[in-house]
Amino acid sequence: MEALAVCNAFTDERQPPMKVTKRGLWAVGALTVTASLVLTGCTAASDDTDNAAGTGEALTVWVDADRAAVLKDAAADFTAETGVEVKLVQKEFGDIRDQFVAQVPTGKGPDIVIGAHDWLGTFVTNGVVAPVELGDTAGDFQGVGITAMSYEGQVYGVPYSIENIALVRNTALAPSTPATFDEMVTMGEAAGTEYPFLVGLDPEAADPYHLYPFQTSFGAPVFGTDADGSYDAEALEIGNAGGDEFAAWLAEQGAAGVLNTNITSDLAKEKFVAGEAPFYLTGPWNVPAAVEAGIDVAIDPIPSAGGEDAQPFVGVQGFFVSAKSENALAANEFIVNYMGSEEVQTALFEVGGRAPALTASFEAASADPIVAGFGTVGENAVPMPSIPAMGAVWEFWGVTEAAIINGGDPASLWQKMSGDIQTAIAG
Repeated sequence: MEALAVCNAFTDERQPPMKVTKRGLWAVGALTVTASLVLTGCTAASDDTDNAAGTGEALTVWVDADRAAVLKDAAADFTAETGVEVKLVQKEFGDIRDQFVAQVPTGKGPDIVIGAHDWLGTFVTNGVVAPVELGDTAGDFQGVGITAMSYEGQVYGVPYSIENIALVRNTALAPSTPATFDEMVTMGEAAGTEYPFLVGLDPEAADPYHLYPFQTSFGAPVFGTDADGSYDAEALEIGNAGGDEFAAWLAEQGAAGVLNTNITSDLAKEKFVAGEAPFYLTGPWNVPAAVEAGIDVAIDPIPSAGGEDAQPFVGVQGFFVSAKSENALAANEFIVNYMGSEEVQTALFEVGGRAPALTASFEAASADPIVAGFGTVGENAVPMPSIPAMGAVWEFWGVTEAAIINGGDPASLWQKMSGDIQTAIAG
């Protein structure tokens, strides 16, 4: 096995997805190919040299640098077992969505792309992804992962990671788990540290992602859902009575100094690592620094501020198949039975630190109490909306929260935000 290949393939035809339920039991004969995995010393392809999906003899996969090594090994196994060549194109993760949407309609782009679940609405409405057939493997994944990879009742991706925030507690400063937000603040004040509680905010846009579990605890989700559980853009609930209560709560916490838009994400991390707060609302990405600093941490559920469950957003990453792929059968086989295997899901967890979406891999990873703690909180989390209307929400949401925390009138600002969102969604 040589170096990672950065190569290309071409297609013009849209193919329907085909069902594959067991590795090896698929129509390899229909894909009469004998090419081996190409691993040359190419560099990442530029936008104008990316070839279209599918030559009839190969799969092209866009992947980011962090996960390229894992896919390289899985691709080699796939080629050895099926004879189908896999060509890996390394991309910056932040560039993948827009380049994929731009290239697929023109006949360019990959057969398979790595991505985040909240890209799905854009992908589906632009017609650039095809449904996938999980077959009898669907039940092997955590339910929230499959839900996140679904759009209007149809599954479009194979999840590999699940990520959410939780309450990180310094056990030396707070030996027990708080039951409510108010109890947490009281415990934090009793600890005698500079801050009773930390969450990183932006001076201009607060952080709706991190504050969302408190909003849900007031019964104010962004959107309602359809019968199948899909988010309904016409059921905007952010401005309901619970939303007004949440806005008033934001104002109270801002006035008390518990929420402070001058405490940025970097500063919040720095202060917690320095032992200046017993509680820190964050994700698994910030825990290693605290552990390395010698802090004994526990991962707790997010305490309710409004009386209902505090449900954070969950972010899911996975693999999607291009709607223009000529090799839909092979692509489906690769992402379901190779990217969805316990070996690969565990390897992706080991390089990325995100909890695996495959239940078997997650259970093994949960031997680590930090992974288990975030996973427990994630069981109560909700997928971040992937519908296109969410773009209108982000436009007004954070700036309104910041204005309220900084002393603005909560009732008028929150209702203006809700009206602006509704107007933007309506077009």
